This record gives sequence, C-alpha cells and structure tokens, in this order.
Amino acid sequence: MTEPTHDETHGGALGARLNWLRAAVLGANDGIVSTAGLVVGVAGATDDRSALLTAGLAGLLAGSMSMAAGEYVSVSTQRDSEKAALAVEKRELRERPEAELEELTGLLEERGLSRGVAREAAEQLTARDALRAHARVELGIDPDQLTNPWHAAWASFLAFTVGALLPLLAMVLPPADWRLAVTVVSVLAALVLTGWSSARLGAADPGRAMLRNVAGGALAMGVTYAAGALLGAAGV
Repeated sequence: MTEPTHDETHGGALGARLNWLRAAVLGANDGIVSTAGLVVGVAGATDDRSALLTAGLAGLLAGSMSMAAGEYVSVSTQRDSEKAALAVEKRELRERPEAELEELTGLLEERGLSRGVAREAAEQLTARDALRAHARVELGIDPDQLTNPWHAAWASFLAFTVGALLPLLAMVLPPADWRLAVTVVSVLAALVLTGWSSARLGAADPGRAMLRNVAGGALAMGVTYAAGALLGAAGV
C-alpha cells in the first residue's frame, strides 16, 4: 500500500522559506523594472554606450543599496518588537504564572479544544517550555526563528542586483540599432517569469500577475523613454 502524498505545505519553517522566495522574486522584479526604466529613459536621449552603462550601474548600485538598507531597517524593527514582546511575556510568566496558564488554556479553547483538553494541553506545554508555548500560541512568534535583518538585507541586495543586471546588459551589449528592442523584449519576458513565479508561490492566478507585471514594466519604459526623448530633442 503506498503512502498518501500531500501537496499542501505544513509547518512554519516551510512558510518562512516561501516568504523568503516571494521576497526574492519581488526584489528581482523591482530591479528589472527600475533599471529598465532608467536605461530606456537614457536611451531615449542618447545612444552613447558609456552614458548608458554609467546610468545603469548607478541605478543598480543605488537601488540595491536602498533595498538592502530599507529591508535591514524594517526587519530590525520587527525583530526588536518580537524581542520586546518575548521579554514582556517572560516577566508575566514569572510574576503571575497561574493567570498565564489560564490565558493559555483560553487560547487553546478558542482553537476548538474542550475545556478539559485545553487545560491539560496548557499544563503540559507550560511544564515543557512555558515561554515557547505562549510565544507560539499567543504571540505567533517562534523564539528559535526570530527574523534576521542581515539575512533580509543581503537577500534584497542580491535579488535586486540579479534583476537589474538583465536590462543593463541587454542595453549595453547589443549593437546600437538593436539595443532598445532587445531590452524591451528581454524585460517583458523576465516580467512574465517573475509574475508567474510570484503567483505560483502565493497560490494565485498566474495570468493576472503576469499581466500586471508586463503592463507595469511596459508603462515604466514607455514613460521614461518619452521623457528621455523629449529631453534629448531639447538638447538638455
């Protein structure tokens, strides 16, 4: 008899990995769109390869550093909040253990357990590790897996950089007559891929996600190219 297989995902660790993958896909998408808009805008004003390369590299570095810094600050704030909540819970467990046991029992009852079963489960969880039990049930925090700001910063930096390299290389490597067409096609194809990936990770409709990605990227490139062309025609 073969063992049954399960397609659904289980466990907080797997959920955390999916969140990281989703963040990486979105970071790469940001790198693609912002750098594509920048180099296409410059291409509207000039076909000088050095100017395109300089603008693209500047956008890549500025964007990746901004993403990394923003993610570091955001995740550091989240981590500080988690640690503060754990400290409060630890103090409450020390100062009023019976009240905390009753609170844990009530939380388990709210999840569908009968009063007796909830009380017994709360007592066993408290005896094993009271802080971990309250952190997971009451706060939704795993004390062993607090968010790491450095991991988030490096992930955002790398994801944005990988995404930004595509439009940059597509713009500076081909011959002058092919640069714009190669860049637009490459960027739209990449946006289809990132839209599909983000939708699959979120169990959403891939068609809508791909359409949104492509429409947003095309609009960004169209607007920046028109702006660049107007500035180039004006001799700015």
